[in-house]
Amino acid sequence: MTEKTTGASYAAAGVDIEAGDRAVELMKEWVKKTQRPEVLGGLGGFAGLFDASALKRYERPLLASATDGVGTKVDIARQMGVYDTIGHDLVAMVMDDIVVCGAEPLFMTDYICVGKVHPERVAAIVKGIAEGCVLAGCALVGGETAEHPGLLGPDDFDVAGAGTGVVEYDRLLGADRIRTGDAVIAMASSGLHSNGYSLVRHVFFDRAGMSLDSHVEELGRTLGEELLEPTKIYSLDCMALTRTAEVHAYSHITGGGLAANLARVIPDHLHAAVDRSTWTPGAVFDLVGKAGQVEQLELEKTLNMGVGMMAVVPAESVDVALTALADRGVDAWVAGEILDRGDRTEGATLTGSYAS
Repeated sequence: MTEKTTGASYAAAGVDIEAGDRAVELMKEWVKKTQRPEVLGGLGGFAGLFDASALKRYERPLLASATDGVGTKVDIARQMGVYDTIGHDLVAMVMDDIVVCGAEPLFMTDYICVGKVHPERVAAIVKGIAEGCVLAGCALVGGETAEHPGLLGPDDFDVAGAGTGVVEYDRLLGADRIRTGDAVIAMASSGLHSNGYSLVRHVFFDRAGMSLDSHVEELGRTLGEELLEPTKIYSLDCMALTRTAEVHAYSHITGGGLAANLARVIPDHLHAAVDRSTWTPGAVFDLVGKAGQVEQLELEKTLNMGVGMMAVVPAESVDVALTALADRGVDAWVAGEILDRGDRTEGATLTGSYAS
């Protein structure tokens, strides 16, 4: 008698549909917390629905969109087994790009790719994304969880997201508004945020031989706790500032560092001069430099150096702007000014030495 051969199946190939369904059930309560009145339907449909009639109050609405991930910071979360903060990073990377042009964040979708679906783990990731959306004032209208056995290890994962915002055409912020004599206001970062982790991981783990559970006196906590500190979300702070004071432009300081990102919003005939002496970067930046013998210019090309967002405002708006940010608990200061470009080739430069 011939033995019966068992046929191939999705489960045998490593994909657990029931676990995926369980993850969706667990994340529903967190997604519900992000809902705005314009959102129709619930989680589980093929597409998220947003009532565009809400845009009728705009004369000429411009939709702003952005997409991003959080890079190799996800490996820190995986190693530490902490999954409910990485979503804050994702929302910050997407929605703080959108708010730069003056747009109000509206809604976001996410994509979570895993080697194996652990329902509680996926739900924890979505919990972080949902909490980030609340901090950004946007709705989480949907997403996708994909299981990729054979391509990713059972504990490996990655996250990405896309967001949409809206701004009135005549309130669009950017280079066209910037004038000579404008002030550059810096807003403090919460740490490394979500950029430069390939360098940071190489320095701490490969060169310095440190571990995530190493207590670092300069940081006042373990290395892992410092590296997993969530990216600050500035969206609502920037929107409040725009309503309170005249703002000409914002710059989200992400990969490429402070000068390169600020230069992206500076017109060709002007130059942003930023004075390092106006602030002291957090201890983690000095630690990366010393542990890896990383040159200051290399650090500044890779990391935010303690500044997560910058605003360019007219000189006469500085006091109002700083007061508005302080009222919202944002550490901010005047870090530079806008000058004529002259014979300079760069749109922005850092001058002086950091305050000690």
